[in-house]
Amino acid sequence: MATLLPNVQQTSAGAAYPEQAWLQLVQAQVEAALAQLFDLPDEQALDARWTQAQSQTRAYALRPAKRLRPALVLAGHGLARGSTAVPPGLWRFAAGLELLHTFLLIHDDVADQAELRRGGQVLHRMLAPGRPGEDLAVVMGDHLFARSLEAMLESGLPGASSVARYYLGVCRHTAAGQYLDLDLARVPLAEVTLFQTLRVAHLKTARYGFCAPLVCGAMLGGADPLLQQGLERVGRSVGLAYQLRDDLIGLFGDASVAGKASDGDFTQAKRTFPVVAAYVRATPEGREELERLWALPVECKDDAALARARELVEHFGGRAACERAVERASRAARRSLQALPNPHGMRDLLDALISRLARRAS
Repeated sequence: MATLLPNVQQTSAGAAYPEQAWLQLVQAQVEAALAQLFDLPDEQALDARWTQAQSQTRAYALRPAKRLRPALVLAGHGLARGSTAVPPGLWRFAAGLELLHTFLLIHDDVADQAELRRGGQVLHRMLAPGRPGEDLAVVMGDHLFARSLEAMLESGLPGASSVARYYLGVCRHTAAGQYLDLDLARVPLAEVTLFQTLRVAHLKTARYGFCAPLVCGAMLGGADPLLQQGLERVGRSVGLAYQLRDDLIGLFGDASVAGKASDGDFTQAKRTFPVVAAYVRATPEGREELERLWALPVECKDDAALARARELVEHFGGRAACERAVERASRAARRSLQALPNPHGMRDLLDALISRLARRAS
């Protein structure tokens, strides 16, 4: 039986933030579907250690989170169908897509040597100390990848296999973006361009995290190519704004609010937009100091080095340039959105969500 989500136009008058209320409803439904994906009778008797690892991974996956990608799937579907009705299979497909995102987070945390994710330990620290924990987390991520594909394909929705195939093609590009993000950390700042940082943002985040969920939902709702293209444009811009905001949080954020380390990008020598924007604006002396700071060994990147790095990026205009880029990308997303239909206030909801994401601190 289909779930009927509230009409945003009807709830907006009585709610201060209708997009937040809508998102909370989606989160609850998706998390219930996500929990069901960990119910695997065929694995219960495999081994007690595997059962324990599964339990830890389930707890990791079900930590409070935005669940933006499933929400965008539902928004794309609603725009295509002109209805707030959600068929049961769509919750399962959206949960499968979220599980695939969890798989990518697990692998990213290993690659980035992260310690925190969503306010708690990263999975590889939960499973075992040191290198064994990393190896085990990679295996658990692989398991979630397989389970996510099962979930999407068994959703029973017309066209689910072709939509899953489209999404996997986008994920290949995501891998390229992640590769570039890691590989550019070995390149001197002088050799990294702002265009390269934007390309990483597009491949790593915008297409996979925003364009593809919107388009997947629309495809499952029977959207014509024109609507799919319109949603692709919206997703490209809002995804860029999201990643650039993430770049700011990764250097200037508050770990207690963000739920992850606020020095991670500096520690891992990431060549993000605010850093490169500061570098290209810096004096010769400033460039030399930025190069030296970003090339420091991890063990030398203490609080003093981080404070100086933040000071230089701020002083040479990298932070302000990134804020302006976030604002430009958000405006572009909202302009593209105005060309789309607005059934039951779905376009208005996306517009409010874009504004909220541009200002986020986590």
